Amino acid sequence: MRSVFREDHEMFRDQARRFVEREIEPHLEQWEKDGIVPKELWLKAGQAGLLCCCVPEEYGGPGGDYGHSAVMIEELARVNATAVGFTTHSEIVANYIVAYGTEEQKQQWLPGMVSGEIIGVLGLSEPGIGSDLRSMSTTIKRDGDHYVINGQKTFITNGGNADLVVTGGKLDSKDKHLSLVCVETSRAGFAKGKLLEKIGLKGQDTSELFFDDVRVPVDHRLGEENKGASYLFHQLAWERLIIAIRAAQCIESMLEETIQYVKDRKVFGKTVFDFQNTKFKLAEGKAQASMLRAFVDDCLKKVMAGELSPEEAAMAKLVGAEMQGKLLDEFLQLHGGYGFMSEYRVSRAWVDARVARIYGGTSEIMKEIISRKL
Repeated sequence: MRSVFREDHEMFRDQARRFVEREIEPHLEQWEKDGIVPKELWLKAGQAGLLCCCVPEEYGGPGGDYGHSAVMIEELARVNATAVGFTTHSEIVANYIVAYGTEEQKQQWLPGMVSGEIIGVLGLSEPGIGSDLRSMSTTIKRDGDHYVINGQKTFITNGGNADLVVTGGKLDSKDKHLSLVCVETSRAGFAKGKLLEKIGLKGQDTSELFFDDVRVPVDHRLGEENKGASYLFHQLAWERLIIAIRAAQCIESMLEETIQYVKDRKVFGKTVFDFQNTKFKLAEGKAQASMLRAFVDDCLKKVMAGELSPEEAAMAKLVGAEMQGKLLDEFLQLHGGYGFMSEYRVSRAWVDARVARIYGGTSEIMKEIISRKL
């Protein structure tokens, strides 16, 4: 047992692993073909107590901490089920409502998110703005007791299944201050675009969202007006560590599978493992994976104690994402031609991992954040 986890974390891991192996892993191939995970899975996960780990008990949640969250993230990554969008829903959207929502908002939405009846998404990315969220063009205009929202969002995880969108926009289009508003997808003027075709994470329902004079009550605003950017900044350290946690687990799982494969696969009268090149590649992978694990677990301890800095989170995200891409490429190579076949998990993991260097802030943005403290 790793020192970052308590006994209750490991008990939760057993529960999460059984669920993932029974309800998720056997269906991943079909969901990749469908381009979406069925809503029934969300309800099953809610019934099993696997959603929204950090939501307090008074709102129907399990009242856990980031350690429980990390366990769930790792168990999904262990079988390369990153496309299942629980993490965005549970660890980002729900956390925003817990942190900045009013008591009425928490009572209104959190119980349904915990049960899986309400699927939450974060609607920030827009066409053409990349990581520069302050340049978003979505407008949130005050009209009496309502806001009127107009704009377009893209690359939205869980967009096809979405029931509730925490979206960002500007009260004044000439300003750079952002505000956050919770929008039910059933409201007039709201529309979902078609599911976007991606090179990886094919089972994840990623889509565009459209706001055409969508009216929501003013009491749907999350936090204060014009404070959205600061809220986003405060949550980013955890969101970036999520990507590092996922990378560390994916590397370890694919390393184990690759070791088993090369020990079973025979060429020229001996196993692939018997070749020195293979052993050296795997030794290097093991060393790097162990170093990443130590750093990520240290960051996890800090985030659980409320001490993780933006720079440390950026370093974890940068190193984890870059290492994941490099090592999975090596592991795929050791599979030879079979590594290019989608039936092998290493091939799907390799493709899915490419986005880790993009979302949550690109690797270049991480370097910029780190360099500010040099």
